[in-house]
Amino acid sequence: MAVVTFETKNTDNGFVIGIATLNVEKALNALNLEMIELLYDQLLDWQNDENVSMVLLQGAGDKAFCAGGDVVSLYNAMHTGEPSDYIETFFTKEYRLDYLIHNYAKPLCVWGSGIIMGGGLGLMAGASHRVLTESSRIAMPEITIGLYPDVGGSYFLNKMPTQVGLFLGLTGASVNAQDALYIGLGDTVIEHQFKSELIDSLISTKWSTNADENHQALSHLLTAFNAKSDINLPANVESQSAVFAAMAEVDALTDKVDAILSFETDDKWLTRAQKGLSHGSPLSAHLVYQQLKRANGLSLKECFQMELGMSVRCGQLGEFKEGVRALLIDKDNAPQWQFDAISNVDSDVIESFFNVEWSNGHPLTDL
Repeated sequence: MAVVTFETKNTDNGFVIGIATLNVEKALNALNLEMIELLYDQLLDWQNDENVSMVLLQGAGDKAFCAGGDVVSLYNAMHTGEPSDYIETFFTKEYRLDYLIHNYAKPLCVWGSGIIMGGGLGLMAGASHRVLTESSRIAMPEITIGLYPDVGGSYFLNKMPTQVGLFLGLTGASVNAQDALYIGLGDTVIEHQFKSELIDSLISTKWSTNADENHQALSHLLTAFNAKSDINLPANVESQSAVFAAMAEVDALTDKVDAILSFETDDKWLTRAQKGLSHGSPLSAHLVYQQLKRANGLSLKECFQMELGMSVRCGQLGEFKEGVRALLIDKDNAPQWQFDAISNVDSDVIESFFNVEWSNGHPLTDL
């Protein structure tokens, strides 16, 4: 079975639509290295094919677009030490793919229905047209496995309303489609029942060889489907302005964390977010804080370059390995973090994530 399927559909006026489907439904379409390589090559081919007017990226099944990266394969490489360069290879190729999507020369529409986490968000964040549905659930829960919000998180979390990106990175909180529109991770919301009708409409749309015209045509079509969709979702993020204001009043990470954890509430969404922060890796909390602070003002390319060093270091240190073990391997949900509190994390350890040395030059220099 192909882990990614590719098909083309002929449009009524002689162009072609490329459709890529993440096809590991039982694993919630978690992104593995083979999928990354296949997607990268095919997206490049379609970008260079003048007959292809646009690309649609989707996930198989109804449960998830993509529930993250294949961290089990990364765990196995860290656990056995074989192959020794797997971590670097995986993240290098993943970030190249994400960067390609951010800079894609043609309309690229992601149908983001169901679970969208970690690596799935990396695929979606940079797409020109990001469609969400009533079932969309987006999260960057890396703090729960000793990692940090990578796949461009350094770039797009900093573009959210004040303190929101840091809050989401520290808590791993899940957001719905309404939230995603507010924080800039989605462009439109369409009921899932209209998906087949939308694809039919893509086929009958009058495409051209002009990318700008095609972007406008796709935007117009998605707006029409949004208008006939009836979706009412709670504004979980926007309703927590008091928490973000409290975070903004202080500078130190420990004070920002206290602002979140000390906030008295009976709101279930915020309570879950507080629990995510309480049980997450103290080291990861520092990484989230530092990545956003250091990435402020960096280009997308520079953000991916910084993240690659951080990710490789995560694989070397063991915190990431322990987090995956506790959550997905032994499933005891009792990670033994290297540091027992955010206030006790060694500053030299934190700094080592931003001073990674490359034996043959930085792998992402040529982005």
